[in-house]
Amino acid sequence: MAHQIALAFEDGITRFIDCEEDQTVADAAYQARINIPFDCRDGACGTCKSFCESGDYDEGEYIEDALSDEEAAEGYILTCQTKPYTDMVVQIATTSAMAKTGASTLIGTITELERLSESTVKFAVQIEDRESLNYLPGQYMNIAPPNADWHRSYSFSSGPSEDIVTFLVKLTRGGMMSEYLTDTAQVGDKLNLTGPMGSFFLREPVNPILLLAGGTGLAPIMSILEKLSEDELLDVPVRLIYGATFDHDIVELEKIETFRDRLPDFDYFTVVSDPESDHERKGYVTQHMTDEHLHDGEADVYLCGPPPMVEAVRTFLNDQENPPQNFYYEKFSSAAGTNESTSTVTRTEKDGFEEVTVSAPGVETGQIHRAKADSESQFNARMALEMGVIELVKDLLDEEDFTHFRSLAEKANSFIDGDRLIDAAGYIEANNDYHRFLFQRSGNEAMLQSYTNLNTVAVMDDALEDAVFIEPGIVEEHLAIIDAIEAKDMQRVRELLISHNQHAISTMNKAIEGAE
Repeated sequence: MAHQIALAFEDGITRFIDCEEDQTVADAAYQARINIPFDCRDGACGTCKSFCESGDYDEGEYIEDALSDEEAAEGYILTCQTKPYTDMVVQIATTSAMAKTGASTLIGTITELERLSESTVKFAVQIEDRESLNYLPGQYMNIAPPNADWHRSYSFSSGPSEDIVTFLVKLTRGGMMSEYLTDTAQVGDKLNLTGPMGSFFLREPVNPILLLAGGTGLAPIMSILEKLSEDELLDVPVRLIYGATFDHDIVELEKIETFRDRLPDFDYFTVVSDPESDHERKGYVTQHMTDEHLHDGEADVYLCGPPPMVEAVRTFLNDQENPPQNFYYEKFSSAAGTNESTSTVTRTEKDGFEEVTVSAPGVETGQIHRAKADSESQFNARMALEMGVIELVKDLLDEEDFTHFRSLAEKANSFIDGDRLIDAAGYIEANNDYHRFLFQRSGNEAMLQSYTNLNTVAVMDDALEDAVFIEPGIVEEHLAIIDAIEAKDMQRVRELLISHNQHAISTMNKAIEGAE
């Protein structure tokens, strides 16, 4: 029998969910895609402590540290343990916005645990309610065993369409996850996975692609290759250079080899830096990079590896006569997995390039673009981010979201009359709110920060201050994009985003020409 649970949030919003008598309130909320706070799911941490205003329930099992007898007597509950006997009203200690946009914590079961080499473990996880997890190739999850007060961050090595997700882990002496995977973990064990996280992901493959992997930085690169193999329209060359310290660090070669048949134009080779190795190619990946890989600066470069490798590649690329148009990187350090969640963003421009870096404890994601006088790169970067974030949120948005999204579009459109810009300042502000909405809704702080630190608003302020012309197609596209997202027609979404981006660039160029 199902009971109705009213979840009353701190901002005055109440959401109603159905909860079976053999189901916890937290599980029912999760199924309704409402991310109320919880962590351990075992009644041990107290993260999900809430106050029950009315209703009868089975309080479940928990420890004193999570919920005291006095608190329980007052009406406090742990939603991860509480099961309803009747309808209930529960006060949730967060806002409705946070409940909708916070990163989801999922439960998974280890289905495979394989020691690929003396330095690397691969594990596979079957996610409960797999259809609720949308991730982009290149992103990562924060992963922890149940009841652990720590987590570690690992990139998916599987493609987003695969039912079973996989991860690669470099074994580190004394590392908590290393010791867990080698000494304790067994097939059938449960894991908590929070995410997806990060803004390192595959953009639309319109330029030649160079993939660089260092050690278990191969994981997100494998995910990218899986996604590319599903693209029936892929018509650009893809190259992979895979570097490692020792021979035994090279793994997954059989799987990499399959991409020769699965991609129209793919090749790869490996490099080992150990001077004692008998490997065919020794040294560093930069010593084996050629003009073929960089395509005179036209290639999009993706790199995931340890910090020294990332810095060496960054320096190498900057020193090229024609550096790549777009360089995306992610580096993990041993600090990854601390319980801190703060992140910082920096944006710099120098030597004809602009860089946006998002730094969180143990993880740094960055993107470097060759700056252009007409700021076209700003709008192209925005479009690439939007294509990614729509993949993340397309199954999360509800009727309330689409109503709000359309109101943002209508407000932006209210400053346009045909091909005339009525109020440039008002339009720029409303247009920014429209484009920012999906990033706020995604719950992915790195993606939101990457969008926020684009320079599009400043560029528009400079160019449109005295402008009166705007491409008329923009009005229709604002709403058509929402319709396509609601219909989950991703091909139509891409077509509209490309058209919208071209119209935005055209508006900017004409404004600049008119001011000259």
